[in-house]
Amino acid sequence: MNPTLKIRNKKNPWLTSLVALFNKSPRKIIAPIIALGIFLTIWQILCSGENPNLPSPLTVLKETWNPLIINPFYDNGGTDKGLFWQILASLQRVGIGFSLAALVGISVGVLIGASPLMYDALDPIFQVLRTIPPLAWLPISLAAFRQSDPSAIFVIFITAIWPIIINTTVGVQQIPQDYRNVSRVLQLSKIEYFFNILIPSAVPYIFTGLRIGIGLSWLAIVAAEMLVGGVGIGFFIWDAYNSSRLGQIILALIYVGVVGLLLDRMVGFIGNLIVPEEQK
Repeated sequence: MNPTLKIRNKKNPWLTSLVALFNKSPRKIIAPIIALGIFLTIWQILCSGENPNLPSPLTVLKETWNPLIINPFYDNGGTDKGLFWQILASLQRVGIGFSLAALVGISVGVLIGASPLMYDALDPIFQVLRTIPPLAWLPISLAAFRQSDPSAIFVIFITAIWPIIINTTVGVQQIPQDYRNVSRVLQLSKIEYFFNILIPSAVPYIFTGLRIGIGLSWLAIVAAEMLVGGVGIGFFIWDAYNSSRLGQIILALIYVGVVGLLLDRMVGFIGNLIVPEEQK
């Protein structure tokens, strides 16, 4: 190992953390870089030559450098906006729809998990509804709301709510019997039982549902925006396809993948902060 990697810079804690990470697991840093380089090389070779069906990485970089890469914040009015604004518009819809799904899904999941009667009555209905593809709800939402934004938000809501409900329900049902017995011995009120036993026990399951839900939300909004139009990364991709700007499509897909990864990691990070250490 390179001895210089063992140096600790007390004046720069960020550098120290980076060096510590590299010392701990250099393979996790080097291997993805090598894999990415091999992928880009193969892509460049396959898409070189005369009139390829897809642009090569260098072609994508050339076609999208100005203004999409160097100026993602431009705004010429209408739908002619940089990728920052396109992503932001999509994230706003996802934020509203996912927040509503989390609020309703956790509440309904707790009620169903705590009541065997409600579980037996509603679980078959939920199992049928959760198998419906997200975009199949779009005509219903358009007919109901008559506007594109509420319709897209509803698609996000209905897509994200099912994994949240199901995982919350399972979490409540999996509360150890010993915990229930302790609550009876201590004669805890329903409110005390809810906050001191039920929620802490179900939190790992809840965050599993939230992570699944946020991923599905991001997938659904891209597809929904292709149909409802307006500012958003989904419509940007569809508009670029209609204009045969394949380089812009590829760049937008990279943005979509990176943002989706960040959303998943964000929910996971919050879950790691909230979930008790002994439950991880």
